[in-house]
Amino acid sequence: MSRVCNICGKGQATGNNVSHSNRKTRRTFKANVQKVSYVENGKEVKGYVCTRCLKKAERA
Repeated sequence: MSRVCNICGKGQATGNNVSHSNRKTRRTFKANVQKVSYVENGKEVKGYVCTRCLKKAERA
């Protein structure tokens, strides 16, 4: 799974793990995407959508 939101384009981000002794190692933050069906241009499409976009769609 590519872990990229089809609506907003949110994807994987990078940063650091910081230990108690303040050592830093690289890590990735993966987007929380779910496979759902959503409406795009009047058609129902299946794809990956981040949870923030799902929440926006429920409110609208």
